[in-house]
Formats: sequence, structure tokens, C-alpha cells
Amino acid sequence: MTQRTTLITGATQGMGRALALDLAARGGTVLLHGRDRTRLEAVAAEARAAGPATTVRTYLADLSDLDQVHAMADRVRAAEPYLDGLINNAVAGGGEEPLKRELSRQGHELRFAVNHLAPYALTRDLLPLLTASAPARVVNVASIGQEAVDFDDVMLERDYEGLRAYCRSKLAMIMATFELAAELRGTGVTVNTLHPAHLMDTDGVRAYGLTPLTTTDEGVRPTVRLLLDPDLATTTGRYFDQFTDVRAHDQAYDPEARARLMELTHRLVA
Repeated sequence: MTQRTTLITGATQGMGRALALDLAARGGTVLLHGRDRTRLEAVAAEARAAGPATTVRTYLADLSDLDQVHAMADRVRAAEPYLDGLINNAVAGGGEEPLKRELSRQGHELRFAVNHLAPYALTRDLLPLLTASAPARVVNVASIGQEAVDFDDVMLERDYEGLRAYCRSKLAMIMATFELAAELRGTGVTVNTLHPAHLMDTDGVRAYGLTPLTTTDEGVRPTVRLLLDPDLATTTGRYFDQFTDVRAHDQAYDPEARARLMELTHRLVA
């Protein structure tokens, strides 16, 4: 089974690049997002070489700026006749200076902005195209590293630490996945999330000072499965640890917490 058109965010390095090459080899149309034009065009060239019959197009945007997220979605909707696959893979990790609190263009805590607000805003903006292209699938790349969102300090203005911010943002992504899946049930658009692999060999893992334990290929296989496996055509609103449907952090199943998160999210991404 080959998706006709798939957009991958964060496609210029790490697992995003590996996903780009894997999907390009399968045919169809692959849309690659990155924030650095030189690296983006280099990966696009690799993807075209991996799949000479595959159409490859690029979209440049910095996902730490919600204005650029919305603008990219506008360009995709204007240029692409179909979109039946979206992999929200771009990530801000723990950081090289984990005690340094960074902010997005709009003044939000950077990891919350890049790992949660940006993919939610992009998906929301692309829903008209996704639903028109249904059956379509959204895959949100989360993490087994999850920590409850503190609604009294969502932006971690107190006791900041990069990995803590990362874990909270990834749980927010999972909670939003469940909410969006429930909203879209019956439309032909599924939304799932996963922990692709543990400590893959990526720049983000190394930058935080961790030792990689697996290759990016280990993360590609379960991610592509959620995108393409015919047996998962109607599966939605689930969190997977690689290939296994498992339970996420308890807060992800708290209706009040999810409602609070979504009220805040809708206000911030508008």
C-alpha cells in the first residue's frame, strides 16, 4: 500500500531524513519540511535518487514560529491536490544547555511550541485537505518520555529543565492526538501517536549528552506501519510503543486535563 501524498515534518536529519528516503523508495508524492533550505534541498535530492519515479517537493518553515506554521499550511493547501499522510516528526529535544529556558517566536516555551503547538496547528490547518483526500492518516511522533502537564506552570517558568519540558510537551502531543481522533471519527481521517524507538542515533539525543542505543531505522519501521499498514486502516486515537498498542501516561486519559489543554491550545494557535 502506497500513500499518494505524504508530508513529513523535520525531514532534514535523524529519523525524518530516514523516513523521507524510505517513503521516497515506495513511490507516490513525498513532501519534505525543514527549516534550513540547504539541508532541505540536500535531503530532497537524496529522496529523488532513492525513488526516481517519486515526486518530491519541499516546504521551508521554522516551526517555532506559528505564523510560519500557518503560512506553510496555506502553501500546502494551495499547491497539493491530495494529502493522505501527515507525519508530525519535527522535534525540539532536551537541548545542549538543558537549564536554559528558550522561547518561541510568539513567546511560548520552545519545546511546548515545537513539539505540541506546531503539529497541532499544522494538522488543524490541513484538515480540509486531509478530509477531502480520505482515507488519510496522521501520525504524531511522540515519546515514551512523558511527564504530566502542570497547568499552573505550563510554560515551565519555574524550575526549568529541557528534558522535563520535552517530556511534558510530548504528553501534550499525545493528549491532543486523542482529542483530535475523537473529533474526526467517521471522517476517514485517523490520528495515532507512537514512541518510535528508544534513544535513536540523532543529533538531539547526542546534544543532550545521551548515548544512542538504536538506529533511526528502528524508528522508521513502526512509524511507516502506522502510516501504511492496511490492518490499521480504521485504528485511531491510540498510542503505540513501537509496534505495541499500550497505555500512555495517566494524564492522557483525564477528561478534565485534556479539556484544559485543548482550551489553552486553541487559544494559543489561533
